[in-house]
Amino acid sequence: MFFTPRHIKEGKHYRHAVRRLIHYKEDILAPADLDTLRELEAAMTAALKTRKREEIGKVIERIDKQVGRIVPPMKDAGWRENVEVFVVAIVIAAGVRAYFLQPFKIPTGSMQPTLYGIVAAPQKDPPPNILQRAFEFVWLGRSYFNEVAKSDDIILAIREKTYLNFFTFTDIIGENSRYTVFAPEVTLRSSFGISEQKLLRKGEPIVRGYVDTGDQVFVDKMSYNFLPPQRGNVFVFKTKGITGIRMPAGIDSQHYIKRLAGMPGDTLRIAAPQLFINGALPSEWVFQRVIAAKDGYQGYSNFAQADYLTTADSTFRVPAKSYFALGDNSYHSSDSRFWGPVPEQNIAGRGLFVYWPFSKRWGLIR
Repeated sequence: MFFTPRHIKEGKHYRHAVRRLIHYKEDILAPADLDTLRELEAAMTAALKTRKREEIGKVIERIDKQVGRIVPPMKDAGWRENVEVFVVAIVIAAGVRAYFLQPFKIPTGSMQPTLYGIVAAPQKDPPPNILQRAFEFVWLGRSYFNEVAKSDDIILAIREKTYLNFFTFTDIIGENSRYTVFAPEVTLRSSFGISEQKLLRKGEPIVRGYVDTGDQVFVDKMSYNFLPPQRGNVFVFKTKGITGIRMPAGIDSQHYIKRLAGMPGDTLRIAAPQLFINGALPSEWVFQRVIAAKDGYQGYSNFAQADYLTTADSTFRVPAKSYFALGDNSYHSSDSRFWGPVPEQNIAGRGLFVYWPFSKRWGLIR
């Protein structure tokens, strides 16, 4: 049982190969060839019952001869097999993305310190050596920039582009030269002071420093099909139809990631730094750590410019089939306080796992 002779293992392998060939080619092989293959399968089954090396070997020789005749080796079979494996892998990946797990990049700091968005740091000194830069990119998701003006110039336009729906870079277009920086336009404007009509001097840095990519997470698209969203979940939703969110020109919808703070029927109130749900402090520890205003958390806040929960006395009751979203970084988060509740049909899934970079946040999202 535990020490099956090699010739029997080989015979079973050949029988399995013949069965698979019949299954794969049944619709295109000639009836006579199918009969031959079925006869070979039966012959191998009979030979295996005898457990004799000679009998099994004779059937193996017949299988090699007949299969070589029925299905001759294809030209470039190795390449064909590699292409087939690649296509199957793509199909599986697409299926996983569509129904189970979807990668998502955190764009902003609204969930800090739970999740980090893009963080930029201008520097006076040039970037470190290439080995250190490579290590920091793999481990921290850090990209260094050192774009120096090739000549005296003036910035005429700044254009952000996205490659493969994932990689974001920005072209800085001058009168004489063009510079490409792998960072979002808003980061270059806010952190590096890049703007139209800015004068550039030959030899002076245009952009020098680094940008840490936002946390890359997997979104669980499956579980909400069986279990309803729960208060305290980090969840991802589409912005389409949420009237208070203004979309960039040409974009119909985006994905946001926030903390689910209010369930349908809940009444919320914020008296900084505290959040009250149905008149009481929430029992979930993910809210308690924000309220504690420690370890990078600052508590919850009211904004006079918001539409909801603008003062310590303001309340909001979450409508049916809707959810109230709050960022953990309340003082720097555009959330349901500004644009209202999230409709149930907009929910895409639950934030599950930070898979890159390999920071202290790597792992399950909490």
